[in-house]
Amino acid sequence: MFNLVFFEPEIPPNTGNATRLCSNTGSRLHLIKPLGFSLGDKQLRRAGLDYLEYSEIRTHESWQGFLETCTPERIFAFSTKAESTHSEAEYKPDDYFLFGPETRGLPDEIRNAQEIDRVLKIPMMPGSRSLNLANAAAVVIYEAWRQNGFNVE
Repeated sequence: MFNLVFFEPEIPPNTGNATRLCSNTGSRLHLIKPLGFSLGDKQLRRAGLDYLEYSEIRTHESWQGFLETCTPERIFAFSTKAESTHSEAEYKPDDYFLFGPETRGLPDEIRNAQEIDRVLKIPMMPGSRSLNLANAAAVVIYEAWRQNGFNVE
């Protein structure tokens, strides 16, 4: 289906919630190191409940390692610094949705990398700084899934 990519995630419950999201939408979760926690973290397991065993989670040693292993056809990066919104894009199965670390977002060199097809934002009220990482991922995954008729193949 879709691929959710967390670049250097820092907060275990966000990754646990993303695991549940991916399990329930048929998506894959990619984690690019370094991680701010261990995959055995109690908070990650609590947030992920029993979905961890039903999830496809892939870890990558680096951004370059991720690119070489997955060879993504299309990567959509999400940032509060984007001009276009997430709902303006047309998504298709096997797209990759890239999100940065909770405390700092995607670094410029990743956000501006040639492999990124488009940088998008999720609308928020003026003066808002950011959404919770797992919530932002859910907004994007469900918009992409909706656009594809909630197809489960």
